[in-house]
Amino acid sequence: MERLFSPWRSVYIASFSDLKKSDDQTCLFCDVAQQRRDKRALVVARYETCMVMMNLYPYNSGHLMVIPYRHTADLGALTKREHAEIMSITALMMDVLKDAMQPHGFNLGANLGRVAGAGIDQHIHFHIVPRWNGDSNFMPTLADTKVVSESMQSTYKRILRCLKSRNRRKGKQ
Repeated sequence: MERLFSPWRSVYIASFSDLKKSDDQTCLFCDVAQQRRDKRALVVARYETCMVMMNLYPYNSGHLMVIPYRHTADLGALTKREHAEIMSITALMMDVLKDAMQPHGFNLGANLGRVAGAGIDQHIHFHIVPRWNGDSNFMPTLADTKVVSESMQSTYKRILRCLKSRNRRKGKQ
């Protein structure tokens, strides 16, 4: 059996070391939620029970994560209110990505546990990955190369513009 490694995940976690607190807090997502350095951490939006953040090492351009504020690795530990808001925000973010990036489809899911591929397995989070016909999602497997067609900051700004425009249309600020 061959093994595929993704060392970029550990680089991702380490890249936020300046956002970490000096105490024993070690969860990247909890630190990002508490620090409120949204532009630096690529936080797109904050809601009552969760936040939306771009993945610094995306599977594709526009890759977002919906992350509950409450620290848990257990899907069953989330309250009905958290479940409802996470699903509602996931649907909203998919609509925002449709406006911003016109994907042909999405991968949506969570990697629950390290053996399931979770890079940050102690804090549940949900991935929204836009997909296009003919995208190069296979490149990491075949050529150890990740292809992202737009800079993270450009994508971040595009998503924020679409989210703000959507909120204005619905009378929110």
